Amino acid sequence: MRKFLLSITAVLVVTILMSAGKGSQHFEVKPVDFDSIKAGIFDPRSRYYYPTLMEKYLSNDTVLGYADYRYLYYGYTFQDDFDPFRTSEYADVINELYYKKEFTRAECDTIIKYAELTLRDNIFDLSQMKFYIFALKEKQKNTLAAIRQYKLNHIVAAILSSGSGTKEKPWVVISPAHEYNLINILGYVATGHEELENNIDYITVERKDKDSPEGFYFDATRIKQVVQEKYPER
Repeated sequence: MRKFLLSITAVLVVTILMSAGKGSQHFEVKPVDFDSIKAGIFDPRSRYYYPTLMEKYLSNDTVLGYADYRYLYYGYTFQDDFDPFRTSEYADVINELYYKKEFTRAECDTIIKYAELTLRDNIFDLSQMKFYIFALKEKQKNTLAAIRQYKLNHIVAAILSSGSGTKEKPWVVISPAHEYNLINILGYVATGHEELENNIDYITVERKDKDSPEGFYFDATRIKQVVQEKYPER
């Protein structure tokens, strides 16, 4: 399964990079303006009105573009049920299957079952999205797998559109887990973690070659704000 997930990762990165140059589908790299996002998702007249965005997302439609996903992803931080440390009780059930090389149909059904349960509870669990895509492809459910791949591609693109992973332009995430998810999707292995000033997280990685980065920077400001607002005891 690990080998297959690595192939999903490679396809994901290539797809996002190629899509970045396709005219209207191009995603622009720019800072996240949470004030504008908040205004858009709470305005019933806006195309980014959150109930409408979420309804389209859950309908398994592919009508949402990169800008829509940016509002969907970062707008989630303003929803009542948002928790940046959210985990599902089902998330670890299929971990024992991760290292297998071959799977029975029953095991694929198990992966699908628990991935669906996890994603209902934690809608932006990127790890479970990859497990889900894997199992759907194993079961030859290629249309649904393609839809789920589209969703994952665009969520990752929303994060990539927030910066460049440098100290000057860190990527903005809404969950600490997404820092490691993104590093994995980019084909790196995390080796260390530092909390710097101004809510910046720095994750060191195993370098691919002498020209590759030693690590990536993430802006966790919005995470800290939500924690202070909702969970002052933490």
